Amino acid sequence: MTQVLESAHAVGAFTGQHIIAEVKGVKAKRLNDELLLRDIMVSALAEAGATVLDVTSKRFDPQGVTVLVLLSESHASLHTYPEIGSAFMDVFTCGHRADPEHAARLIADRLKAPVLQLKTIQRGIQ
Repeated sequence: MTQVLESAHAVGAFTGQHIIAEVKGVKAKRLNDELLLRDIMVSALAEAGATVLDVTSKRFDPQGVTVLVLLSESHASLHTYPEIGSAFMDVFTCGHRADPEHAARLIADRLKAPVLQLKTIQRGIQ
């Protein structure tokens, strides 16, 4: 294990933040609107300093949407459950340029979520 850590230092120290979040109390119509959710994700991530490379999404029948965003810094995802008024997201960024917690808070705000539960996990070498 020590050898793996030593070789990581030779290339450069990695650091990142991984945000795991859940929003509750969101109107089902918002959580089922694929285009709105794509727009919310892209704009919030960009505003938080992330570089969006690609976006893919899928609306499920009869309800629910998944949005995946490939970032230069890593990735973000949103999975909605309109039937319970909830969405689950994660935002993982490496480096210090992007602020994934700010992105998660912006997404929750734009979803008009009255409840946001958020956990930050530090990744890599701090």
